[in-house]
Amino acid sequence: MADVLENPGLMDKIVSLCKRRGFVFPSSEIYGGFNGFWDYGPYGSRMKRAVENLWWHEMVETRDNFEWLDSTIIATPTIWKASGHLDQFSDLMTDCKQCKSRYRVDQMEDPTTCPNCGSKDLTEPREFNLMMKTFVGPVFDDEHVAYLRAETCQPIFVDFHSVRVATRQKVPFGIAQIGKAFRNEINPRNFTFRSREFTQMEMEFFCDGEEGMEWFEYWKEQRIRYYREKLGFTDNDMRIYVHEKLAHYAKAAIDIEVKFPFGWGELEGVHHRGTWDLSQHSKFSGEDLQYFDHDNQRKFMPTVIETSVGLDRTILALLSKAYDEETAATKKADLDEDVRVVLHLPPLVAPIQVAVLPQSKKLKENAYALYKDIDRFFRAEYDETGSIGKRYRRQDEIGTPYCITFDFDSVNDNAVTVRNRDTMLQERVNVTQLRDYLEKVIGI
Repeated sequence: MADVLENPGLMDKIVSLCKRRGFVFPSSEIYGGFNGFWDYGPYGSRMKRAVENLWWHEMVETRDNFEWLDSTIIATPTIWKASGHLDQFSDLMTDCKQCKSRYRVDQMEDPTTCPNCGSKDLTEPREFNLMMKTFVGPVFDDEHVAYLRAETCQPIFVDFHSVRVATRQKVPFGIAQIGKAFRNEINPRNFTFRSREFTQMEMEFFCDGEEGMEWFEYWKEQRIRYYREKLGFTDNDMRIYVHEKLAHYAKAAIDIEVKFPFGWGELEGVHHRGTWDLSQHSKFSGEDLQYFDHDNQRKFMPTVIETSVGLDRTILALLSKAYDEETAATKKADLDEDVRVVLHLPPLVAPIQVAVLPQSKKLKENAYALYKDIDRFFRAEYDETGSIGKRYRRQDEIGTPYCITFDFDSVNDNAVTVRNRDTMLQERVNVTQLRDYLEKVIGI
């Protein structure tokens, strides 16, 4: 695949493919859309759930010292006072008095000039809080103000004590959560990279402060390895940015950045947050959130190591890396067409992992029965419409790694032809061995 940094038109192609093939649609599209909000279609939803499940499996289900949480989107506003969001979670913005465009000052090359119309007539920069405000109760006044959560980690800190007691966990242990978060972005941009509603996958690991840096290094390596081994990112696609300027409570922080069509962008952060979060919520709530270590007979406020990744950004990063256009000159094409659009998605997170294609509609009964059997174990799809070459192309566009053709010989020899999306090589496999074969090549 070409270097995405050298392909500025790639984003337009990805957006077009996502719309055409049912990955991502603009929210409220028939009403003209709603800036900063996106709906996931049939294939996008499948892929989104696959990434969620993979992250959940790697972070929670394979570990004994982990618990999960599913907290509310709206909580008491005091939480966001304690976390600092109400006072500090803001951007400087300016408006152009001529064209009425609004900009974040830190994203303008020249803060004195409107990037849209070139006017110098700009408002003075002012703070703009990113929290989304709502009201709880029958009266819309200041006493009933609430906020949609800006991140999923704060409820984890608030519920730390309840989770620990209920599960009898000992420090060190982690709590993970996947859920929606909301930020009133001044200028949503770059498709789903920066939205006003998005999904976060966050983990908070509670440990003894004396072991904090060791656990930070451990989780940094775990997350880097996840992207390499599970999602297929290489050193050409990914880099590590080490923060030199840290929040006052932090001891270390890194960002895992990957290539997007617009350049390098943050995908995940790994942070050593110290005792800040639990200390703040203990102070504002009046509840003692310290942990008593019975083995060593001492009490302490746990240190937190955080991993935080945007699910929507993960999907976009995977699509950016996977998108390819191959010509008949570079690979043997299935049709007499110049270009094959293909998504080289990792099989573990492809929306459809296996497609069953009968050579002829006369074979539908047997082919469909095979599909129903395969669908119990893999994300599968059945397609009998059009020539076999066109059906291959449709599956290539949505990233299906393996297509199974049930042909007239299959009735007699009980074998099918498995086509590899990336190599386009075909292999004959007996139906009795098909599940084991697919589990091996998919990596399950």
